[in-house]
Amino acid sequence: SMTAALLSFQSAQKDNVLQAKGEETAAAGGTVTLYCQYESSGTSNYLFWYKQDGNNSPKFILSRVSRDDGKTADEFKERFSSTLDSSIRSVPLKIQKLQLSDSAVYYCALQSETETELLWKHKTI
Repeated sequence: SMTAALLSFQSAQKDNVLQAKGEETAAAGGTVTLYCQYESSGTSNYLFWYKQDGNNSPKFILSRVSRDDGKTADEFKERFSSTLDSSIRSVPLKIQKLQLSDSAVYYCALQSETETELLWKHKTI
């Protein structure tokens, strides 16, 4: 019987997200952290983590805008967490009390707003 979950992770946007493809194997019941760093000149950076099981569509886990600001999907709230550290441009995903059902591919994705887009958005005409 399997006692470990295999977590693969890769970036959804190679240009901006410096997450090398990798694999982590960890014992069931343990804790694992998947790392993701990003490159962006944007003033607002929205970082997302998704989980993809087999051939299913990727499932939204959480988004972070700064530190702990953002959303976490209800089904992941209990064991999945992340804090965005904009000073080192990092948004690690921490999974606790690992279960076999956590075996999946995890994607880190970036959505960034540049200064000009923000100014334009807030511009009143």
